Amino acid sequence: MRLTDLMFFLLISLLSVNGTTKKSRQASTWTKEELRAANTAGDEKYLTGEEKDMVIYMNLARMDGEKFFNTYFQNYIEQHNRQMIKYSNYKELKISKSDKYYRSLETDLKKVKGMSTLWPDEAMSWVAEQHAKDMNKNNYATHNSLDGRTVKDRIGKMYPRKACGENLAFGYASGLANTCMLLLDRGVPNLGHRKIILSDDYKFNYIGISIQPHKGYKYCSVTDFVALPR
Repeated sequence: MRLTDLMFFLLISLLSVNGTTKKSRQASTWTKEELRAANTAGDEKYLTGEEKDMVIYMNLARMDGEKFFNTYFQNYIEQHNRQMIKYSNYKELKISKSDKYYRSLETDLKKVKGMSTLWPDEAMSWVAEQHAKDMNKNNYATHNSLDGRTVKDRIGKMYPRKACGENLAFGYASGLANTCMLLLDRGVPNLGHRKIILSDDYKFNYIGISIQPHKGYKYCSVTDFVALPR
């Protein structure tokens, strides 16, 4: 069940105690007001359900990092490890609580409280979608386009002279998986993806999101960030 669907049931109080799933129980630790505040993309028809979920999860992590770590992130880790157990290299794929990226994320999220919410932008989502589709078509996985354009070039054409950034993730179809793996940032020494999501240094407040198929990795997600006047 996507978080957007789950929120609908929560907000109209149709979840029974006996029928509540684990994911539902975790969502219930968040208040209706918090879920509403995080759902800034709820009415945007240009985003898919999973893309809307990604906006919600990033916002929840920014609103209360420690609670996000103890609820949705833990739910995802358990789900991920169950899915990976079928592979021969399970030990490499498993996300362990002793892993340094896991431990550093726990530390970082404990410091996050009350950050501003991110708002979806249709033009930015179009920019993200074009890059995601180009990576699929030409089977590559980099921030720079094959024609040489950088993130700044692509976003700057839409919003000139604005601070901007981009997160890429590969292999995940769901909003929860993309958000959690970007926050974990395993194998990325500078934790660049995590820092973009959890930092207000550049005043990013609008985002574009696209989750698309990818020839090499099955799926790719592109999240573009920009600082715009409200």
